[in-house]
Amino acid sequence: MARGYFGRRKNVWTVAKNAVEKALGYAYRDRRAKKRNFRALWITRINAGARIHGMSYSQLMGKLHAHSIELNRKVLADLAMNHPEAFKSVVDRVK
Repeated sequence: MARGYFGRRKNVWTVAKNAVEKALGYAYRDRRAKKRNFRALWITRINAGARIHGMSYSQLMGKLHAHSIELNRKVLADLAMNHPEAFKSVVDRVK
């Protein structure tokens, strides 16, 4: 598991064992952190798209829930960034 490590971390047993254990801990932690990072990125993109149309993120999400529009943040962020005309139609629908 220490293949590709540099120096003593790849071939001295105790150093390699410690390095691998540390790496596995980081991998476990960051699999969970990645989910938080993506959610924050999606929220930022939705907020930027909503502000172009005169709404804040919280206003948009509140109105989406009030109108029972079931689009998750990942889809909304993709629409805001790659398909602005579709995102505009979603915003116009809840206004």
